[in-house]
Amino acid sequence: MDDTKRKMVTEAYDETVSEALARGVDTDTAHKEGVTAVAMFFASLAGIDDAAAREDVDLLGLKPE
Repeated sequence: MDDTKRKMVTEAYDETVSEALARGVDTDTAHKEGVTAVAMFFASLAGIDDAAAREDVDLLGLKPE
């Protein structure tokens, strides 16, 4: 994943997690929602399958702040 895509994925994760937390879900659920959303986003962006996108996203080590 190049730097531009990494930044887009990270920003999408942060936004998804923030929205989930604002809805009152717990941190673990917000993280799961964030990872799922950005994996789907990255799969579409990169033209790869969902499983490969999920692996790439997991390697980023994203965590709620």
